[in-house]
Amino acid sequence: MRLALSLGRRGLGRCAPNPAVGCVIVKDGRIVGRGWTQPGGRPHAETVALAQAGAEARGATAYVTLEPCAHHGETPPCAAALAEAGVGRVVVAVGDPDPRVDGGGIAMLRDAGIAVDTGLCAEEAKADLAGFLSRVTLGRPMVTLKLANSFDGRIATASGDSQWITGAAARRHVHAMRATHDAVMIGAGTARVDDPSLTVRGLGADHQPVRVVVSRHLDLPMISQLAHTAREVPVWICHGRRAVPELVSAWDGIGAEMIEVDEAHGTLDPSSVLQALGARGLTRVYCEGGGGLAASLLAAGLVDELVGYTAGVALGAEGRPTLAAMGIERLADAPRFDLVETRAIGGDVLHRWRQRHR
Repeated sequence: MRLALSLGRRGLGRCAPNPAVGCVIVKDGRIVGRGWTQPGGRPHAETVALAQAGAEARGATAYVTLEPCAHHGETPPCAAALAEAGVGRVVVAVGDPDPRVDGGGIAMLRDAGIAVDTGLCAEEAKADLAGFLSRVTLGRPMVTLKLANSFDGRIATASGDSQWITGAAARRHVHAMRATHDAVMIGAGTARVDDPSLTVRGLGADHQPVRVVVSRHLDLPMISQLAHTAREVPVWICHGRRAVPELVSAWDGIGAEMIEVDEAHGTLDPSSVLQALGARGLTRVYCEGGGGLAASLLAAGLVDELVGYTAGVALGAEGRPTLAAMGIERLADAPRFDLVETRAIGGDVLHRWRQRHR
């Protein structure tokens, strides 16, 4: 099952809105087939593994990280394919909460006389499939918030000098993280100040995440890397209902997808933003700031994972803080996260945290 999980991770960022599933088929102590969800979401992991196993699938055990689908879509149900191939046993990590499946895949297998076991490596599978599970159950993608700062929590000096606080190894890791998400998201301030491209570079990537900009008033530079490449790599802009129509038309005219979302308390409602992205099929969003967007997501309880890169440099109180004001007066009201991983990366420290559910 751990091999199946590692295979499934190969599909992260490449198969939305489908889940990144892994499948391993074992017979007489040897692996006869393996597969993972292919780019675009099809074929499914089970289909790939069964094709590789061929006749060896009969009587074998299939390890699948998510309950096999039970509904007819663009392809027949994977549960039916496993039954038709004659597998003798299926081990499933977690069930699929999609109403079109939700136990139906397991029932279909058992009705065909196949032994089914569930729950093996369930927590690991839930973590890997968090984006898909979030979209199905909450209507929004999971959010990974990236924060790169000095030891004392600053992202730039008072003058705005910020390149580079962290080293080359940390920046390369950011590109690897982008590659495992369906979209990279920033706020309007970051788009104006940094003029980022938000693409995956230096890794030989043949696929790019959607680039999302959250801008209430569409006060974005039309002469920018995002604008110049909007027809090459998707750019989605979430804006308010009162954005200037001429600006909406201008961005639409250069190839950006314009998404109107609700406002709340004088800014774009972060929940409305994520619901809109979920409705368009995104399951995993990597947010790279800035401080205002990051603070709004944290305050609303919409950050599922934090990924921090901390450098051994101190900038002092006059430096620019990582986060904008969040209005927290009591420590008990602050969002809490549990440490998942920490390690050195180049000359910096990587630390990853997962939302603590109260």
